[in-house]
Amino acid sequence: MRQKLVTFFRPILRGLPFQGRETGKDETSALLPKRNEVDIFCPSNTQSLSPNLTGEGETGSSRKQSISRHVLQPFHRSLDSLSTCVKYLNFFWNMVFFMAGLLILGIGIWGLFHKESLASERITYLGSDPMLFFVLAGLVASTVSLLGCLGALFENTRLLKLLKGGIIIFVIVEVLGAIILFSLRHHIKASLRDSLMVAVLRYQDDADLQFIMNEIQSGLQCCGVESYQDWKTNLYFNCSSPGVQACGVPSSCCLDPLENGTILNSQCGFGTLGLEEVVAQNIIYLGGCVPQLSRWLDNHAGAISSYFVFLIVTEVGSLLLASKLLADIAYARTLY
Repeated sequence: MRQKLVTFFRPILRGLPFQGRETGKDETSALLPKRNEVDIFCPSNTQSLSPNLTGEGETGSSRKQSISRHVLQPFHRSLDSLSTCVKYLNFFWNMVFFMAGLLILGIGIWGLFHKESLASERITYLGSDPMLFFVLAGLVASTVSLLGCLGALFENTRLLKLLKGGIIIFVIVEVLGAIILFSLRHHIKASLRDSLMVAVLRYQDDADLQFIMNEIQSGLQCCGVESYQDWKTNLYFNCSSPGVQACGVPSSCCLDPLENGTILNSQCGFGTLGLEEVVAQNIIYLGGCVPQLSRWLDNHAGAISSYFVFLIVTEVGSLLLASKLLADIAYARTLY
């Protein structure tokens, strides 16, 4: 019976469409997803059935993320420990000069306001005010030092290059100034004598000259240009003057201008030009400021030279630190 059924259905089975397919070519059912197709109902099946395709997708995604990070992140590589020490040493080094520049700037601004040099009636004489030098020097020093601080802190090569340029200009100007001062010292001495004589003549007429003359006389413990008799050339201190200042000298010439250590006696030098030197020397200084200044420079020549050398060495040290940090930053970027 079974043999008869097989013989009957054999021709029918041969005519069906799935007969004649090559099973070695595709042994899977048409209902199952193929290798390169995605199962929309269960995407996880796709990952399990086609690991090679998924691996290629992950590789491409990671490559894109790497390119994106390379573009978005700054071109920067952390410095090593030695370079980091140089970085922060450069920062604190310039911070000290920045604070010193602010101090000098503050002194200059205080002097301008204290003497009312910015008032409308005196603004035309601002260019000759000595306090303007303190303002400009403090402003330049603090600005250059601030560039060094920011350049070191943020590893900005442009700011560090500006710092190097500023230091080089400072060193060149200071060296040239020292050479000029030393070569023209005799002419400078004569010019200083003439300037002090002008200050004596215009003592009551110019507040700046009065301030400078008082500071020089009290600081150097001197009176007049060559001697205390130079105050006779002043219109108000001349003995023929009808005022109360006749035959007198400024209080900055007095040995003890303070009474009881607190109150300034502005009339302590009145009448001293009419006294004998033996008597006058107990009240005021008799020696002039130019000889006293010459002696002071001779006695402190070593200290002045040491200070100048220390300033140059300090600035050269700042230059070397900035150059070292620039080189470290450039080397770190080549390794990126």
